[in-house]
Amino acid sequence: MSMARLRRPAGRDGPVRVLLLHGLGGRPGAWDRFAEHTTGPLELWDVELPWHGMGGSEWSHPRGSGGGDPVNVLVELVARGAAGEPFDALVAHSYSANLLVEALTAGLVAPRPAVLVSPFYRPSPLDFDWPAISYYLNEFHLTFVEALRVGETARFPDSHRTWMAMRLRDQIGPYGWMRFFETYLRSPFLDLGAVTTPVLVLTGDTDVAARPDDGRAIAAALPFGRFTLVEGCGHFPMMERPGRTAQLVSEFLSLAASPETASPETASPETASPEKSHAHAWS
Repeated sequence: MSMARLRRPAGRDGPVRVLLLHGLGGRPGAWDRFAEHTTGPLELWDVELPWHGMGGSEWSHPRGSGGGDPVNVLVELVARGAAGEPFDALVAHSYSANLLVEALTAGLVAPRPAVLVSPFYRPSPLDFDWPAISYYLNEFHLTFVEALRVGETARFPDSHRTWMAMRLRDQIGPYGWMRFFETYLRSPFLDLGAVTTPVLVLTGDTDVAARPDDGRAIAAALPFGRFTLVEGCGHFPMMERPGRTAQLVSEFLSLAASPETASPETASPETASPEKSHAHAWS
């Protein structure tokens, strides 16, 4: 697994160290435009996760060389910290947001302020039906089409971007898709009441993957959750509306993660034990 790298020093003394976690099929570059707009004391770190774009699906094979629980990958990364110092806050997108929530509910990472960008969540297992499964299986590539409409790939015609999205889908493969959807299916069973830290949830108003209702529901179930709908964007607010997303994250973390204003629950900087493992009851 790659090491976290510093991408934006803090604007003043007393930095708030923030780890940025990209989603399934993403890359650290997904945060480029967001980082340009970030203000205040935030010191930004990012990392290339095993489920990065065009990285293959070996990470998702339960008994393969890249096997292992993705939640534990996240736990180990957070436990390492940044240059010997713990991360003060975590910002996670999409699939990684769900992995982070699982780690927080299980007590595998120490409480600290977090931002969930485009998380997947349904309050009840009855919310999953056959049409939902069919959509996320057969239209899985549409999420990547959204990402390719932004940045350098925006210059390509729609047909070429669709082809690229299908290639990325194929790189992730059935095992990677199963890892993603199993995580989504587990979401109704998470003990969100155990998360004793401020959490900001951001969802785009036209998201074709993580519905705005998902974001509203998970924020409502978190004891210190807050939901904001980001208008004019889909599944990638940090790319589609980087200025607005950076403003929301900067304002939230400047207060929630600042030593001067943090609550007792969020002020503790210790990291979780990396040897503590995460086991699923129905894997």
